Amino acid sequence: MTVLEIAANVMAAASILLAARNSVHTWWTGIVGCSLFGLLFWHTQLYADVLLQVFFVVASLFGWWNWHASANHAALPIQRTWLRSFALMSVAAVLAALAYGTLLHRFTDAYAPFADSAVLCLSVLAQLLLMQRRVETWPVWILVNSIAVPLYASRGLSLTSVLYAAYWINAWLAWRHWHRLWRAQEARA
Repeated sequence: MTVLEIAANVMAAASILLAARNSVHTWWTGIVGCSLFGLLFWHTQLYADVLLQVFFVVASLFGWWNWHASANHAALPIQRTWLRSFALMSVAAVLAALAYGTLLHRFTDAYAPFADSAVLCLSVLAQLLLMQRRVETWPVWILVNSIAVPLYASRGLSLTSVLYAAYWINAWLAWRHWHRLWRAQEARA
């Protein structure tokens, strides 16, 4: 466990807990945490995760803006995603993971290229859903964390692995919380 791993996890944990609570502060804390994780994953040859962290930084900037921006400056409401759209996005994420995993396997010294690519592509899907405040972000994060925990443990990132196990629990709780918020919001509409 390094200082870099500890710092990355502290900031990422803050961001994830804030996201679960539907707080706009999830975005700036996520930018810091993802930047630190990018460096950490580079050193552990998890190259798809490095790319993922770059995506997270850019997406966090857009998410921050999106959660604030509207014609009347009201917060973006929590919404549901149509089942067909969600299914198509999920298939696209899996196909992208297979394609990127194949590239990493053939052309790099990446460790666990397919698991690493699955974390990347499913996280992109989850992040895009989060940026739009979609309830379905949370089951995708559950799947991401289910893959990430053993992957990070296998690279000796024990703190990261333990925290991703906690994120797995957080995603279940957040899913329930966001679903309640959505129902209350729908009842008021």
